[in-house]
Amino acid sequence: MITLVTGGSGSGKSEYAEGLILDSSCSRRFYVATMIAYGKEGRDKVERHRMLRQGKGFITIEKPRDVGRVMFEEHEAGSGASSRADRALLLECVSNLAANEMFKEGTGKTEAGEQQGGPIQCLSHKIAEDIISLAGQVQDMVIVTNEVDRDGICYEPETMEYIRLMGCLNQKLASAADRVVEVVYGIPVLLKPSALGPAAIGADFKRRECQGE
Repeated sequence: MITLVTGGSGSGKSEYAEGLILDSSCSRRFYVATMIAYGKEGRDKVERHRMLRQGKGFITIEKPRDVGRVMFEEHEAGSGASSRADRALLLECVSNLAANEMFKEGTGKTEAGEQQGGPIQCLSHKIAEDIISLAGQVQDMVIVTNEVDRDGICYEPETMEYIRLMGCLNQKLASAADRVVEVVYGIPVLLKPSALGPAAIGADFKRRECQGE
């Protein structure tokens, strides 16, 4: 089961995503952390997340890039190797991973073209494949991503390319996921599978159109 959890900054998505893993029947919980702690604010954020996970049985794997190379057996030393059916994974978060893959560390220069030999679509495909490949090693997987394109502001070209990357990447992940949930003000809203079928959504749209809504 792959669940994609999205939402804006401070929406409560991280807490909700963690709760899904804690509710999983799997006995082995992994946390793949993608953030690189730049400066005091970054270090404080990482430390806050570590404190929140403390005592909850998570095995933390720091992987800011190339998450597809993670092998969970390598992180189970001393506790015995588990099977796929025993593992649950929380990956947080896609926005940090995408930035780390797109920009050279410490330079702010994009390396999408250099490493991938193509445009944003190629890089989004690479990152999505890396993430989805992890599902083959676990029973339950929760992916945390961000909404980064709703403010309508036109930024510098590099930032706009990053926003494009996130849009492409989120679409690919949502397509692959069994379930997509948006957390709004701490309230989870199910986006996939829809509570309404496509036919019902179409009928509802026609009703609203006829009523002038």
